[in-house]
Amino acid sequence: MNGLVVGLRAIERAFERRQTMLIRQAPNIRSSEITPERLYRNRRQFIQGASGAVAGALVGGAMLGRSGGALRAQGPIDNLKQSPFSTDEEPNSYEDITTYNNFYEFGLDKGDPARYSHEMSIDPWSVRVEGEMNKPAADVALDDLLRPHALEERIYRLRCVEAWSMVVPWVGFPLGDLIKRFEPTSKAKFVKFETLHRPSEMRGQRGRSLEWPYVEGLRMDEAMHPLTILAVGMYGKTLLNQQGAPLRLVVPWKYGFKSIKSIVKMEFVEEQPRNSWNVAIPNEYGFYSNVNPEVDHPRWSQASERRIGSFFRMRTTMFNGYADQVAGLYDGMDLAQNY
Repeated sequence: MNGLVVGLRAIERAFERRQTMLIRQAPNIRSSEITPERLYRNRRQFIQGASGAVAGALVGGAMLGRSGGALRAQGPIDNLKQSPFSTDEEPNSYEDITTYNNFYEFGLDKGDPARYSHEMSIDPWSVRVEGEMNKPAADVALDDLLRPHALEERIYRLRCVEAWSMVVPWVGFPLGDLIKRFEPTSKAKFVKFETLHRPSEMRGQRGRSLEWPYVEGLRMDEAMHPLTILAVGMYGKTLLNQQGAPLRLVVPWKYGFKSIKSIVKMEFVEEQPRNSWNVAIPNEYGFYSNVNPEVDHPRWSQASERRIGSFFRMRTTMFNGYADQVAGLYDGMDLAQNY
């Protein structure tokens, strides 16, 4: 019996250490700035019953938001629409989402982005838009990029290629709406994105874990799909640096590394771009990177996943549960070959 008790206590201690590792509070976030899940859920219920419009979001004593079309710190996000594309699953906690991140520009450990991303300056910010388009190439200030677009909440499942997952309440707008403004030509078959490259502020870029800057790409029909968004916030607040502030891509039916962070360049191109992970390890990471439980990673199974905050694994679904919306994009394709 004593041996059993000792064994159970060892398991409990291991589980506690694991939970502590998974749910660390970011050192640059005060506890008063974290939205309690209960308050956020009550806020969402209020929003849903208030004609679909949000006048403001109370978030643990801190207000973040938008003024004159531009996002700014310490103000409310006005007119936040609710999206029919949102899942009804419970979002992960603010702590989960902001302290367990892959962002190799700041280090390889899941806690490194929260630990070091405060070193990155995001003000001012602009995005270079160029390539096969009718509009002239331009460096577009973030305020000007966002101003025409109504922000909405999109509660999406996020599935990492490492076989863990979360549910995240993003704030953003459809990427397709932005693309239309620049009038891509018929030669624009793909959209290529680049992350900020600033080794002086992004310590992970001083090493050679990947080729920098980080590059990702989408086929044009994927980019124009209504599920694909550019996110500027989460949980009713502007993005933190470790989440890819101030502007990141979110493509919910693809593995998380496709959702490039801290975007500074968008280019319309004719040829399929080489994304960073495909360049680094081509036999493990392809261009499409759709969530597919039937195609395993060479080093682990993709049939199931661990939802962060839960002890048990769950079955992974095709296209991360968005098959009804996106499967038609890949009709006739061999998804095992086009991984």
